[in-house]
This record gives sequence, C-alpha cells and structure tokens, in this order.
Amino acid sequence: MKKLFLTSAIALSTLVASAQFTLVTTYDGDQEETMDKVTQNFGIGYAINDTWTLGLIQNGEDVDGETIYDLWARYNLKNDAYVSLQAPQEDMMDNLTVGIGYSFNVWKGLNIEPNYSMGLKEDENEEREGTFNLGLSYKF
Repeated sequence: MKKLFLTSAIALSTLVASAQFTLVTTYDGDQEETMDKVTQNFGIGYAINDTWTLGLIQNGEDVDGETIYDLWARYNLKNDAYVSLQAPQEDMMDNLTVGIGYSFNVWKGLNIEPNYSMGLKEDENEEREGTFNLGLSYKF
C-alpha cells in the first residue's frame, strides 16, 4: 500500500511540475470603473497538450451571492490563432458559445487576445448576436 501511495504521489507531482497552466480574463467595458472590468471573467486552464487547453472561467453572474463558473476549452490552430468553446455547467448545449481569436505575445507568456464569439442557439428573433472581446492571458 505504501508503494502504491508513493508511486501515485510521484506521478502526480511529475504531472503538476510539467504542467502548463494558463490564466485568462476578458476586458468588460460595460462594468463600473473598478477592477471588475478585468476580473469579472477570470479563469484558469490546464494545457493537456500543445493544441488543447481545458478549464473553468467565471461567468460574471452572481446567483444568491455565489459565483457561477463555465467550462471552457481552447483548440490552438497554426500561427497563434485559436478556436474557443465556453459552456455553462447547466444546459450546456443550449448555451454553448463558440469563438475564434488570435494571441499576440507581449512579454514572456503575457498575451493580448482579441477574439469574436457567438452563441450557437438563436434568440427569440431568430438571430445570433456575436461579441468582440479583448482578452488577456498568462501562461506559466
């Protein structure tokens, strides 16, 4: 039993040591002039390999004083372009958002990421409204 625990601990520490985590956020100009403009949609992701990153991102909505988190994924294309998916934990397929963006490296892992995202489900007027976002990410 001790050998199993020790082997598991070494394997887990090796996984974490070689892991690449990414912090992401989106600038939201609709918020008040506080840090909420930058921290309202803050998230963290884990790079599974060179192309896929999975994580959780703050939705920005508070229900009964609790913060709601969405699942998000990123697929890196060539030349720093990427496709992103964001879905709430409830009714995922009904509220799935798909986006495309580009990552500009500013300084040692700090990136500015303009992107355009759009919900897959049409609204009451049978229209899909997309949004242009300015994001920041830091890979470590």
